[in-house]
Amino acid sequence: MGEKTGYPQGTFSWVDLGTTDTDAAKDFYGGLFGWQFDDMPVGDGSTYTMCSVNGKQVAALARQSDQERGQGIPPHWNNYITVDDVDAIAPRVSALNGNLLMPPFDVLEAGRMALGSDPTGGVFALWEPRNHIGAALVNVPGAFTWNELGTTDVEAAKQFYSDLLGWTYEELEGSDLPYEVIINNGRSNGGIRPLGPEEQGLPSYWSPYFGTASTEQTGKRAIELGGKVVVETIDVPNGRFAAIADPQGAFFAVFEGEFDD
Repeated sequence: MGEKTGYPQGTFSWVDLGTTDTDAAKDFYGGLFGWQFDDMPVGDGSTYTMCSVNGKQVAALARQSDQERGQGIPPHWNNYITVDDVDAIAPRVSALNGNLLMPPFDVLEAGRMALGSDPTGGVFALWEPRNHIGAALVNVPGAFTWNELGTTDVEAAKQFYSDLLGWTYEELEGSDLPYEVIINNGRSNGGIRPLGPEEQGLPSYWSPYFGTASTEQTGKRAIELGGKVVVETIDVPNGRFAAIADPQGAFFAVFEGEFDD
């Protein structure tokens, strides 16, 4: 079991969904992963819904902001990276030719965060934990197990995150396509790949992978629940994955195979 009590700096620690229909999202992800939901009021009439597996928080969902919707940004998963001092790291996003979309701000008593994008356009969140470390459970079915950047410029993205967070990289052996495994604190921490032919014209984007016992069965269930299988099951060196869009259009992937502790 991948139970967590904290995350080293530079490690992906949380994911949340910004969606246009929270009730529909609960129906979909509850039916797909068996998530339980806990609605938490966060002020201004807004609600942040914690999603749990076996009583342990694995993700969250909330209504997408009017600002994002006004800009034409579709529903999407946000990927959070733990840092020790967000106020020290956030200014470096712009200094390294990225874009600091939201400067550091407090999230109630849970923590402090900032939102940025890398020079290729991939959006990410920086998270300095206080009462909320991030996911209490990872690397099991129903919890996130990987975070991946599909990018228009692999080398530019690698340099940016290396300079910002100290990431190093290892080329994935046995892969039919170029793929860089992110190494942080001596452990694999996600991947970076070029956008595929079917993604041409899309901006660079981060997406989470959730664990499953069967990518094919999860794909079938996603369709039954109103979602769409975007990429059918593909074998990779340590398992299999498939890419899915939920009914509101947010993309994510599912993985079956060898999970880290």
